[in-house]
Amino acid sequence: MPTSDDPAAPALLRIEGSIATITLNRPAAFNSINLSIAQKLEQLGLEVERNDAIRVLVIEGEGRAFSAGGDLQTIGAAAASDTVAPVVGELLKHYHAFIETLRRMPKIVLSSVHGSAAGAGMGLAFITDLCIAADDARFTPAYAKIGVSPDGGSTVGMVGTVGTRRALQIFLAEDSFTAQQAHQWGLVARIVPAAELKTETRKFADRLAQNPPAAIAGTKSLVYQAAVTPVKQQLDAEEEKIIDAMLTEDFRVAVQKFTSKSK
Repeated sequence: MPTSDDPAAPALLRIEGSIATITLNRPAAFNSINLSIAQKLEQLGLEVERNDAIRVLVIEGEGRAFSAGGDLQTIGAAAASDTVAPVVGELLKHYHAFIETLRRMPKIVLSSVHGSAAGAGMGLAFITDLCIAADDARFTPAYAKIGVSPDGGSTVGMVGTVGTRRALQIFLAEDSFTAQQAHQWGLVARIVPAAELKTETRKFADRLAQNPPAAIAGTKSLVYQAAVTPVKQQLDAEEEKIIDAMLTEDFRVAVQKFTSKSK
């Protein structure tokens, strides 16, 4: 069970077979995002992306919250010293690189959310491919209340799922919303009792990891490019991905199993 070597690091990586888990590890600060955690997440994301044995990445938060979003202590100090552009720019350079890696990696990324997910923490919950949430989870946009627009991939992860009008409602008119509402809007795949979140997350991750790597990689790539790709180009991509998958041993074994049953 390889793990990050420093248990006090702002984010930890655990690998168990084909499933990796990144744990946001600033519980005293409700896992808010500052430069140190952004840099660590960027590093761990690349580590997971390069590991061909991993099929599913779970992202969770340590302590009472999933993530409170951007660290307002850091941002407030930068505002007071008139250094917002360099400070926030440096933070987001690393954090957005992590978000890009999550979307790009040929693995399923699953957020496991409990407690509060606010601001960029809410964005992280929904930038992942799928989200499982405890029944006590609450999602808080938070941006408009402090006079700013969304960051951390919040619009990337949500607009394609809920549509533009619902997204505007969420960001500008919602104080917060429940896991049940998020499920109705298609943002959360499963809701489970809070006490069972870790167990149910593992079960869900195990189920997802049963998919062969080529199926995961090809499906994820095709789904995300579908909305912005011309039809002919998308069809060509579908042809390329399915042929690539059919050249794998996983496909040959699965087809053999299927055809032997049908005889």
